[in-house]
Amino acid sequence: MFTGFLDLPWWGYVLVTLVLTHITIGSVTIYLHRHQAHRALDLHPVASHFFRFWLWFSTGIVTKEWASIHRKHHAKCETEEDPHSPVILGIKQVLLQGYELYRKEAHNSETMSKYGHGTPDDWLEKNLYSKHNKLGIGLMLIIDLLLFGPIGLTIWAVQMAWIPVNAAGIINGAGHFWGYRNYACADASTNLFPWGIFIGGEELHNNHHAYASSAKLSSKWYELDIGWLYIRILSAFKLAQVKKIAPKLRLNINKTVCDLETLQSVITHRYEVMAKYALSVKETYSAEMAKLKLQASDKLDVARIKHWLHLDETDLNDQQKAKLGIVISASQVLQTAYTLRQELAVIWQRSSISKEHLVKQLEDWCHRAENSGIAALQGFSQRLRCYA
Repeated sequence: MFTGFLDLPWWGYVLVTLVLTHITIGSVTIYLHRHQAHRALDLHPVASHFFRFWLWFSTGIVTKEWASIHRKHHAKCETEEDPHSPVILGIKQVLLQGYELYRKEAHNSETMSKYGHGTPDDWLEKNLYSKHNKLGIGLMLIIDLLLFGPIGLTIWAVQMAWIPVNAAGIINGAGHFWGYRNYACADASTNLFPWGIFIGGEELHNNHHAYASSAKLSSKWYELDIGWLYIRILSAFKLAQVKKIAPKLRLNINKTVCDLETLQSVITHRYEVMAKYALSVKETYSAEMAKLKLQASDKLDVARIKHWLHLDETDLNDQQKAKLGIVISASQVLQTAYTLRQELAVIWQRSSISKEHLVKQLEDWCHRAENSGIAALQGFSQRLRCYA
């Protein structure tokens, strides 16, 4: 019985499988995601063609389809038009049927036409990669069998399942359902883990949705984006050029009055501002909720009510607004903190108002927060004035 040209110990086959699938993950995050879908970096033709070939060879993914679907996801996130939102479709469907959702959207000609601009359209794409996208994975199967014998079929099966399970399922599903959030984006994106290794850095999904055009997905000192490490290595060999990364927040502790610089920084870091606000008032909300004499039905919804306090009013339906209104009317502290949160979010939405007027509004907001008598709001406001 033919056992393949390579005779490896059991751990050797495991290692080979992990290496092959990791190359595929690297190709997805660097080439498809950061380079093609978001133009966060430019790739040298050598690197670009390698990634495109490897994806054809190991997944059969068509660049235009992947980039189009991902761009639509960002444009229509958490709406009925989102191709794979667990908020709309349910976590079970996105986790278990992520690949089917991808294939369905890939056949949507309107999506391809509207969101597929700038993707490869050369001779290779037209005559090989797109036209015969199943040929590559067939060749991969043959090579796996020749190199590793019967176990090569298992290695190939893992390769074929890697992207549908980890990208179409885990990232699109769990990445909008479980985890932690550094930024209070309008969508439900989360960071699954602070160490983005297993899926090439894509685990830091909330960071990505906050700054979609950033080539770097990590934002905190304790977060690791291995895809960014590979990009830096490619850059060192002149095979990649980073175009944009997320801005870094700077604080000037000597500032005591809001100015145009403060306004611009607050607008730039608005998602982080709202996340910091939520963190600042979290204990205040919990303490106030504990004081209230809620009805039995409301006590069961305490977690939901706390969540609603951190949302824009427009994100709540009439029933939720009514229930929240009853609760905050019973506490001046809750009412003040919730009202100030809504007013702060409105500042960067008023694009038709002059910058000078917006600065005045921001200064007035800080003044009211600091005179609210709520320690958490006073501390938050004093830090906000330091944004530079």
